[in-house]
Amino acid sequence: MAVRVLGIDPGLTRCGVGVVDVEGNRSARLVDVTVLRSAPDLPLEQRLLLLSRGLEEMLDRHRPQFIAIERVFAQLNVSTVMGTAQISGVALLLAAQRGLPVTLHTPSEVKAAITGYGSADKKQVGTMVARILGLTEIPKPADAADALALAICHAWRTGASGGTLPTVASVAANRLTAGALTPGALTPAQKAWRAAERGSVPAASAVPRSLKR
Repeated sequence: MAVRVLGIDPGLTRCGVGVVDVEGNRSARLVDVTVLRSAPDLPLEQRLLLLSRGLEEMLDRHRPQFIAIERVFAQLNVSTVMGTAQISGVALLLAAQRGLPVTLHTPSEVKAAITGYGSADKKQVGTMVARILGLTEIPKPADAADALALAICHAWRTGASGGTLPTVASVAANRLTAGALTPGALTPAQKAWRAAERGSVPAASAVPRSLKR
């Protein structure tokens, strides 16, 4: 039985949304990926409404068990940060309305999980996403690859390894206990995450899949 995760790379102009199924052995399969768009010349409220409808459609069609969103960081471009935060808020609200647990992952966490290197560039992330999912080409634009990377990172980091799949309860428990565990007392999920950070990547899926969009 696989766990289904929907990853969101938030942005007002381009919002990447990727859905993956991850098995207990950490192998991953592409379900769907798209990039939602809104024109910069539209009023802000109309842009948020447009993107929210796209997110709702993906949520209702694929019914994920978990939501992963990139954590917003302060940047020099305040308008970009504001837009990212606004669409992140919309995604959080939609998830809460459906009772879905949400986790925010930093870019460094995602890069470490996918490539084994927390400072990897977008091309490296895209290349590894394609390899992990058994795709014949890198998902484009980069927002699509980033959304898929978020979903994969979340599944690996929260326990989709060695037959242990994440549950709402296990995610909550891991958040409470992660800081208190010693290296010798790591759970299978945390061992899998540590292996990912060191560059251990599962074999690609046997059957390559092309992107739907």
